[in-house]
Amino acid sequence: MKPIKDQQPGPEEDIQEVYGPPSYFGMPDEEPEEVQMVYGPPNMFGSAPVLRGTLRDTPSTPEFEKLMRCYRSLRARTDFQPRIALVLGSGLGDFAEHSVDVVETVPYNELEDFPVSTVEGHKGRFIFGYIKGVPAVVMQGRVHYYEGYAMKDVVLPTRIMSMLGAEVLFLTNASGGINAGFSAGDFMVITDQVSCFVPNPLIGRNVDELGTRFPDMSSIYDPELRQQILDAASELDIKVQQGVYLQLTGPSFETPAEIRMLRGFGADAVGMSTCVEAIAARHAGMRVCGISCVSNLACGMTDQPLTHEEVQESANKAAPKFRALVTEAIAKIGSTL
Repeated sequence: MKPIKDQQPGPEEDIQEVYGPPSYFGMPDEEPEEVQMVYGPPNMFGSAPVLRGTLRDTPSTPEFEKLMRCYRSLRARTDFQPRIALVLGSGLGDFAEHSVDVVETVPYNELEDFPVSTVEGHKGRFIFGYIKGVPAVVMQGRVHYYEGYAMKDVVLPTRIMSMLGAEVLFLTNASGGINAGFSAGDFMVITDQVSCFVPNPLIGRNVDELGTRFPDMSSIYDPELRQQILDAASELDIKVQQGVYLQLTGPSFETPAEIRMLRGFGADAVGMSTCVEAIAARHAGMRVCGISCVSNLACGMTDQPLTHEEVQESANKAAPKFRALVTEAIAKIGSTL
């Protein structure tokens, strides 16, 4: 090798002869090997995410990139393939301990970018396992808009469960009864919903990979799934109501004047969750069903002040029947998937 010279090399002179080989400066002589993406090789995560929308070569939005980070983080923990996704509301917090053959448990706080439930009684973890032989992913604790999360974060778990392969979203909650024919402890199979009092989770640039810009909501609660829940209730001799669920933001309970207004909107029960999750699920191509446990009569219908402890206590009393109904309904639904 010639020493470094002050003059530039001639047009026919090999530049290596003047400046030395690349390794002289700490550079490799050959092309570097392909670097794996930051989360590891693709086979580390099992199957690819289930996406029912328009697939693109590159992610369409930062929101979808965040979903993919959560998905990869979860797939690094389990390759379980669910058919049904179950969201546990108040009163069903111990459902997994009684009704699920558990395969894997993943706390939310161990997943990248995943919202964490802060409500007392919500354990905040995914349970993967079998409910009467049906492969399911169970949310043991949901996140709510009133906890301070953006609405897109509130529905992020729903979208992740869809990406895992779940075809059905089974929603449960505790609610206040607005229908004068309801009593505390009743179960209401949700037939429809009113969601105009909370921000729509689809506002903003559409995540094309999940679904269409303007999804149809004419049968947001699947009639066939609803009938299977009614059949399960009949076989178990459990009385159920049917009605419209309305979501408010919370966290304060409603005033008597607000309840009168909501009754005029056609609502039979009111709560602080569920509607936005149902919208996100339908957008992602999932079928949706739901049961609400009427834990109390809404404000103004009795002289009793409302507290979260009362709601939790009433839901806990109804829990054994609630568990039995949800379990049998999932077995029926799973047999048709």
